[in-house]
Amino acid sequence: MTLRQFAGLGALLSLVTPGLAMAADEVAAPVLNSGDTAWMLTSTALVLFMTVPGLALFYGGMVRQKNVLSVMMQCFAITGLISILWCIYGYSLAFDTTGMEANVVNFNSFVGSLSKAFLAGITPSSITGATALFPEAVFVTFQMTFAIITPALIVGAFAERMKFSAMLVFMAIWFTLVYAPIAHMVWSGVGGLLWDWGVLDFAGGTVVHINAGVAGLVACLVLGKRKGFPTTPMAPHNLGYTLVGAAMLWVGWFGFNAGSAAAANGTAGMAMLVTQIATAAAALGWMFAEWLTHGKPSALGIASGVVAGLVAITPAAGTVGPMGGLIIGLAAGVVCFFCATSLKRKLGYDDSLDAFGVHGIGGILGAILTGVFAAPSLGGFGTVTDIAAQVWIQCKGVGFTIIYTAIVTFIILKVLDAVMGLRVTEEEEAVGLDLAQHNERGYNL
Repeated sequence: MTLRQFAGLGALLSLVTPGLAMAADEVAAPVLNSGDTAWMLTSTALVLFMTVPGLALFYGGMVRQKNVLSVMMQCFAITGLISILWCIYGYSLAFDTTGMEANVVNFNSFVGSLSKAFLAGITPSSITGATALFPEAVFVTFQMTFAIITPALIVGAFAERMKFSAMLVFMAIWFTLVYAPIAHMVWSGVGGLLWDWGVLDFAGGTVVHINAGVAGLVACLVLGKRKGFPTTPMAPHNLGYTLVGAAMLWVGWFGFNAGSAAAANGTAGMAMLVTQIATAAAALGWMFAEWLTHGKPSALGIASGVVAGLVAITPAAGTVGPMGGLIIGLAAGVVCFFCATSLKRKLGYDDSLDAFGVHGIGGILGAILTGVFAAPSLGGFGTVTDIAAQVWIQCKGVGFTIIYTAIVTFIILKVLDAVMGLRVTEEEEAVGLDLAQHNERGYNL
């Protein structure tokens, strides 16, 4: 090669090299996965659909006619309130990882910092994800829908007797002091307290259902029983609404569970399958338990069984196999039936719409059984090699959540009761909250 040819080759390489370097940079840069993004967008819409209109109809049909609008109004108001609080500081408290270190317990093991307050730094080009990449804005919205439905579930425990103003203030404070910290401890990753313990909670058995169920039990105990309970008949006024709402919850739950895979992959597919199996088993389990106990199966019973199965499979959806899902669902249907009927009557608490009996008990049962059926030796897909050890970890997570939620919820309610009062007057309760709190009627006949 002559000197001139060598120089010419050098000049050519000098032109090509920057392009090669730029191409390497582009390959190294994270690339958004459009298929996973589409699935997460769909899942987000499905989870929001669970609250409005799903939960609003499910709860609305179970109350008396004079309170139907009040319960639906509470679900809609909570949806708006938590959406805004999530953007201002909730997402940051739940998912910011500043200061977190593996197996180091510090302040940020319990709650995130405010570095992402007001969604700082989140742009259209911000992407996130472990197994797949999708816009962080979608993740923010997906987790927002979880934050919305959790306090909305609590409404079922104190339905027909809490002031609307007190409900709004309570939900704002509860979301801040209970939901966001529990979500951070379980889901934020390495350095989160319950994450480092090894607690398995795929889609919210601890974060959503035990959390809401225990808070609901505390709320109904602090407020006291509805006037006339349990001697006055308080039958659901429109079980058609309840069945429609349960159907919406069933469908929306696929976004809740399969969406928690954060990708359109095999884990999402298996989560969808076990969710369907567990829900069907729980519906039948509740139905037959009621049939044998009371002589007839009821529409309210099968709707409640559906929700019990959905709740119980939630923490396990990403790690158990089909037969594990079947057993978890069947157990949830039977156990929640007896807890929402016999146990409630025996203890005498007025959990209006069985928020604790279904969500609290179902969440506890599902969380513990996750430790059993996530084991590959029992058909699961988790990394559990010592079932007894994992069950103990699950029990620790359940116990911590119950104690933390119960104590903080009790303090919030007692302070609010002293400051502004929690309960409507006897006259307002007799008239109904639709008229007393909103000056409207659900039905103008």
